Amino acid sequence: MKLTPYLNFNGQCQEAFQFYEKCLGGKILFKMTYGEMPASAGETPAGWGGKLAHATLAIGDQLLQAADAHGEHYRKPQGFSISISLADAAEAERIFAVFADGGTVRMPIQETFWALRFGMVTDRFGTPWMINCEKPA
Repeated sequence: MKLTPYLNFNGQCQEAFQFYEKCLGGKILFKMTYGEMPASAGETPAGWGGKLAHATLAIGDQLLQAADAHGEHYRKPQGFSISISLADAAEAERIFAVFADGGTVRMPIQETFWALRFGMVTDRFGTPWMINCEKPA
């Protein structure tokens, strides 16, 4: 079994995934717009033909998937965070700073009793993240 987070965006999925691809060193493996879907003729809301109906981003051996959810189907993310575990404190600080730019810092990145660096941030796309670099055992 493998768990894969699936995010919904309010029309910014492509921009968010390009941002995550660059920031996290990932690769977009697949994307399909609503306009490219075979069954979408006449069902796609006006102006949404170019929005993403599905996307998959690989980051190392992990996947992150997402789509643009239009109208009543979109809900602001809440009640979860995506946790990133890193071995390098400088890399944790870099990722945190990139996510914090235009986002909201919920807990500044800092040393804690369990981590060399830990911080919580919601990026400019509304995705909540926890960045963690544990102390060596």
